[in-house]
Amino acid sequence: MPTTAKICGLTTIETLDAAIAGGASHVGFVFFAPSPRNLDADRARGLTARVPEQVRRVGVFVDPDDALIEMAIAAGRLDALQLHKTAPARIAELGRRTGLETWAAVAIKTRADLDHARDHAGAATAILYDAKTPDNAALPGGMGVRFDWSLLDGFRHPLPWALSGGLDADNVAEAIARTGATLVDVSSGVETAPGVKDVDKIAAFLKAVRR
Repeated sequence: MPTTAKICGLTTIETLDAAIAGGASHVGFVFFAPSPRNLDADRARGLTARVPEQVRRVGVFVDPDDALIEMAIAAGRLDALQLHKTAPARIAELGRRTGLETWAAVAIKTRADLDHARDHAGAATAILYDAKTPDNAALPGGMGVRFDWSLLDGFRHPLPWALSGGLDADNVAEAIARTGATLVDVSSGVETAPGVKDVDKIAAFLKAVRR
């Protein structure tokens, strides 16, 4: 199965168009106020209106309340909810209520962290393995931190899964070969500064994924 890619944290028309033109299967939009990639309803509406039907729109949240979810779905015409630091029961509830795909982000630093993936069986529709950020970090992801991919060796994944955390054009081919990931997710790896995506970096990343 060919590997596909999600370009996450898009905030401008130019970078969104670059992701679509480069063949991204998913595009991600962040709804988390502390993030430099955060979108309000108007910006989300303007961006997601440009996304063709074959590309999936993913909203990224950190333990969101109902009002934020409702705003993002209405503005973003979302296909999936990517949920960080959100309890399995809450993820299951959001999946039932919205009818959307739910991706449970599982932060990985040690093999023991993988046990949390099993907690989401029956609650989420997919797992996003991401690198665990420092305890005092303001953001749960999008910081260019990578985890040891060998931790996934021999692990029986409880759900379909995607790989994230510290990926860029230089290492994504190795990551795919090492883990067998069929979906990879990038944010800071295609930026020139936090929240500032670069069209050339996006194109290079997607080219590396295809190769």
